[in-house]
Amino acid sequence: MPTALILGASRGIGHEMVRQYRIDGWRVIATARKQEDCDELAQLGAVAHQLDVTGAESIAALAWRLDDEQVDLAWLVAGVYGPSGSSFPTGPEFDTVMHTNVLAAMRLIPVVGPLLADTRGKLAVLSSKMGSIGARHSTEGTLYRASKAALNSVLADAAITYGAQGVTCVAFHPGWVQTDMGGAGAALTVEQSVGDLRATLAKLDASSNGSFLNHDGEPIPW
Repeated sequence: MPTALILGASRGIGHEMVRQYRIDGWRVIATARKQEDCDELAQLGAVAHQLDVTGAESIAALAWRLDDEQVDLAWLVAGVYGPSGSSFPTGPEFDTVMHTNVLAAMRLIPVVGPLLADTRGKLAVLSSKMGSIGARHSTEGTLYRASKAALNSVLADAAITYGAQGVTCVAFHPGWVQTDMGGAGAALTVEQSVGDLRATLAKLDASSNGSFLNHDGEPIPW
């Protein structure tokens, strides 16, 4: 039975990934910040671990729990939007967004990468087209854009490090999705986005290492 690791599964896209992978017969390891969310993930059949992605000690504890695991693919989903405007952020706003969207990835990928190297698996980070510099036409959500551009850089480094060990590392734009972040008027349901993301990742091989892709597999400029 293949194993999927979903980092950030309390709601939205991460939660739906747990549901869909379980329906398809995968063993799923999932994380959430609150214990009640972990309990709910366990009811879906996942092995649930409590994780605060902004806490170094919490990440170290997860690394210990995952030490003997065989993981075939991992999704780093956890993220926050922050202020919606383009004016300069406050210090706490900057810290919250950058710690959650960037620093967490810099700490978690070295934990997950070796597990995937053992299986020649796949690592996917949930980025955003808003982080693309080449496709940028707006300044709305400046802090979020900066954090996703930085996350893409972290993924590109991971593609060099772990790609050499057989891991396929990819950044994904999930589309405009009907989540708490995307709003009810978004173009895609969570089910549609996750279905596309899963299908696209399943089709990728080592030649796609270091790619930045739309949920349907279309390339996005960095």
